[in-house]
Amino acid sequence: MPEQISKYPEVTLKVLKEAGAVCGEGAKQKILTQCPAERFCSLPTGEICVYGINDIPKMTQITAQELASVVCPSAQQNAEVAVGMSSMEGILFGSVFVAGLLLGRFWQKRKISLRSRD
Repeated sequence: MPEQISKYPEVTLKVLKEAGAVCGEGAKQKILTQCPAERFCSLPTGEICVYGINDIPKMTQITAQELASVVCPSAQQNAEVAVGMSSMEGILFGSVFVAGLLLGRFWQKRKISLRSRD
């Protein structure tokens, strides 16, 4: 049974009631048992749970990530690029660190060998 998102959930519930749905307190919830009673409607053909925009985190069938991938696809791509950039930066910094260690050892050995010649 579907969960619905509406900018105006009260209007959606009113329309459903006027169309013959049993909505709100007292309507028996068979499938959408997690739906808040005041957002629940029962029809002869099924059940509907109407959520407002602020109630999206309470939904059980649609996750915030699924919704974000549709609503803000560029933000998701930017997040992936940011993660990729931080990985590349980590590799770069690690390489510089290792190179520094190797150069330090090389210079230290060279310094020791020059002193032993004196």
